[in-house]
Amino acid sequence: MRRSRKVITSILCVLAVLTGDLTIPAADAGTAVPNRWGFALVNTQNGVPTLARQAGSWTPGPVVTVLTPDGGPTYVRFPGLATTGGVVHVTAVSPRPEWCQALRWGPSGADLLVTVRCHRYGGAPVTVPFTVLFEQSTGRLSAPKAFGYVHHDGTAVVSRFNSSGGANTVTAGPTGTWDVFLPGLGSARRAGGAQVTAVDPVRPARCKIAAWTSTAAGQNIRVRCHDATATPVGTGWTLTYQRERAITGTALPSRRFAYTFDNLPADAGPYSPSPARVNHNSRSAVNTLRSVGAGLRLVTFPQVGGLLDHVQVTAYGPGPEYCNLLTPWNTGALAVTVRNVACYNGLARTAQAFLVTYASAG
Repeated sequence: MRRSRKVITSILCVLAVLTGDLTIPAADAGTAVPNRWGFALVNTQNGVPTLARQAGSWTPGPVVTVLTPDGGPTYVRFPGLATTGGVVHVTAVSPRPEWCQALRWGPSGADLLVTVRCHRYGGAPVTVPFTVLFEQSTGRLSAPKAFGYVHHDGTAVVSRFNSSGGANTVTAGPTGTWDVFLPGLGSARRAGGAQVTAVDPVRPARCKIAAWTSTAAGQNIRVRCHDATATPVGTGWTLTYQRERAITGTALPSRRFAYTFDNLPADAGPYSPSPARVNHNSRSAVNTLRSVGAGLRLVTFPQVGGLLDHVQVTAYGPGPEYCNLLTPWNTGALAVTVRNVACYNGLARTAQAFLVTYASAG
């Protein structure tokens, strides 16, 4: 009890800082800063979320802590990760048509604080479990491995990284639409995976991947965002692209990770998405998907399971559809079962394409 009070008191001390709009200076990879990453399944409103599903690059000992004042939002403290830049991804874990978004993140002493708020379709704020990931990368990767990200505030790039050394660019289109080009991370056919999250400190917003094409020169990914219902909206967002690399951006100790792209949501399955390079498993097993009800997809990642693990999902397609996790995933006997990814159009579940990624640090 004393420890819990101490944790909550320490987080309260920084709320005055976090309630303002935190400005993060633009930054490119290229400095000699070690990679920082952390993730958690936030399944409690206050205190310490489940230890089985949190991990990070901090020195062993400290743990992730959270605080949710009455009415929210939720403040997630990652120990020892104080930095600016990087990207955050968030996925709601709920049986209802709800999503979560990042409001802001930034340093607080030696730690990193990420602010998250969740909403029901229509905009009402809700407090539900969610998965949250932060990562900041430097350095290079040799093809075919590739990794890149962008944090965009709706007007300009805030931070970016590209493992080829190139400079990711963003071109604004119609309201709520941006085209992202990641040079030097190209592939002859579509390859890899991607995640997108809305970043808005003021209003409900959700973002997705509207389109994706691969060329030898780089990856072209269209980001589209919507408001509390189905209207396109100009807002901030984060995008991460991964290829033969964990979503954390680092080589996790266990090297257990997988991702897949459900590009045939009408296929009852079980089926394995193609081309094979969008259905990667670091242990060379074959990931599969199948329908388990309207708008519900069961995803199986064989041979990569291990606690201290994480899942993120993002919807794919030009419309206002969105996806979350119905419940936390199951990890056992090396296999990971995501039961289920749930997708919605408005309030109704619908068969929808999506991308899902898994990583284990255990």
